[in-house]
Parts: sequence; C-alpha cells; structure tokens
Amino acid sequence: MNASIPNTVTQPTANALDLRDGNAYRAWRERKLANYPRPAKQIVQIADPHKLTGAETDALLRSCLGTNLALYECAAPVDKTTVRQLARQLGLVRLDGNLCADEDRISSLRVTAEGIQASYVPYSNRALDWHTDGYYNPPHRRILAFLMHCVQDAAQGGVNVYLDPEIVYILLRDHNPEYVRALMHPQTMTIPANAGPGAARRQAQSGPVFSVHPESGSLHMRFTARTRSVVWRDDRLTRQAVALLTDLMANDRTYLITHRLRPGQGLVCNNVLHNRSAFIDEAGHKRLIYRARFYDRVQAPKRRH
Repeated sequence: MNASIPNTVTQPTANALDLRDGNAYRAWRERKLANYPRPAKQIVQIADPHKLTGAETDALLRSCLGTNLALYECAAPVDKTTVRQLARQLGLVRLDGNLCADEDRISSLRVTAEGIQASYVPYSNRALDWHTDGYYNPPHRRILAFLMHCVQDAAQGGVNVYLDPEIVYILLRDHNPEYVRALMHPQTMTIPANAGPGAARRQAQSGPVFSVHPESGSLHMRFTARTRSVVWRDDRLTRQAVALLTDLMANDRTYLITHRLRPGQGLVCNNVLHNRSAFIDEAGHKRLIYRARFYDRVQAPKRRH
C-alpha cells in the first residue's frame, strides 16, 4: 500500500470473520463504521487513464478501502485497451472470459436482440435485481473485482445502486451471528445448470453466500436476488437470513450508493452488490458500458525495483 494512504480502514482479517472471535470482529467493525466515508459517493478525476498519477491512484485505493468501490471520471477518451491499462494500474490483471464477453474478454453491455447475448438481462434494457458478478462461477473462477466504464448513457434511466458486502456482513452479524453461519454453509445457494447448447451449457453450482478468500483473506460475497435462477438451502436460519438481507437492500438506505454513470465515468470495485434500473435508448443515446471482470482484488500496484 502506498505510504500516503491511511491504514485506518482495513480489510477484515480472517480472525474478524471467525464467528468464534468476537473481539477481533468488534475491533474491525468499529474501524470500518467509524471511518466509513460521508458522503460515500466521491468521484475521482483522472487526467490520463493510461498513466495514473500518484494522487489519482491513492484516491481510488482510498475509496476502495472505505467502501470497496471507487467512482471515477476520465478527461480523455477510453476504449477497451484503456480499460485494461487502467485496471492493471490497480492490480487487476486476470480477466474472466465469460460466456457473453467479447473476444478480448471485456463485455460490451448494450441492448442486443440477436445471438446468445439476447437471452441475458444485462444485454437488455430491463431492470437488473441485486447481485454480485459471477455468482454462478465455480470457486476457481471467483470474481473478486470488476470495472465498468460508460461510453454512452441511455436517454433515460440506467441508474445503479451499490452496497459494500462488508457492510452487509456487519448488519447481518449484528442482528444474529447464526445468520452469517447459515450463509457460510457450502450448500447455501445453488445456481441450477444452464441447459443451453454447446458453450452455453453450465453445470449446477453450489456454494456459500459469504466466504473468506483463501489467498487474500478478504470477505467474498456471492449473491443473486433472482428467484428463477437460484435454489436456497431449505432450513429456517437460511430462510430468515435471506429474508433479512432482502429487506435490508430494499428498505435500509443508510449505506447505499446511487449513481447514474455518464459518458467518461466508471466504477472499479471489489465485486460489490449492485443493481440497475430499467432504461430507454434513443438515437444518439444508446447505452454502452464496457465491463471487465477479474480474479484479482483492487490493490496498490507493485513497485519495480
């Protein structure tokens, strides 16, 4: 971490995420909530996304330390090559090549009426419910971060709302630690198999909502609010935990970050919860978002010796 970035807001340690260690949890919780940015939404201005300045890098990393996301605005035009370069400067290198991504593994999110993309909501103008990216991926393809860059906004709508998974963990654990235990069960959430032809076929994928990433020790969240593409473990605590989680996202706006990306603006984050409102395209205002998903977390660039 750069020396200029305060270390008052830290990732939770493995001990803090251990339900048996209340002291470590309370110490981390206090730091997290005491230093949560107010207001949470701050947009980092970037002059040249190909070559971030030290101040720009620090601002992006500091925002991610506080809320696990950072919003930015570029003065210079951004193409998909620029997206990769910008991400690389924040430690994001290992791209996920998902089913609907372009050949360069970066997705062009726009309304699409033909091909396999037409079957998926992100490529429509319909609303997207709460989810984390790649919730259907197997553990070895766990999405730890993503970057979204707006090339063109819609004529109307297309508003995103974001929520830090660490905040969700705290709210649930404060209410009932057993809810967290239930959501860490390896069979908590199952995504049914995708029965599409050829490359579209995907096996059923079970796993927890909350887990501790084995490499970074960070909290990872896997979630979708959809009902037709998820099977929840059938036990009382899981049902109660999911009901509370759904209620928090619908009614508690304390920690929600709402933003409508404008051309030149983007978001980089440690795979936070997010949704998207429906939108309307018109001539000259057809929404286009570049999205890059990574197997890395946002981190300070490694110094060259």
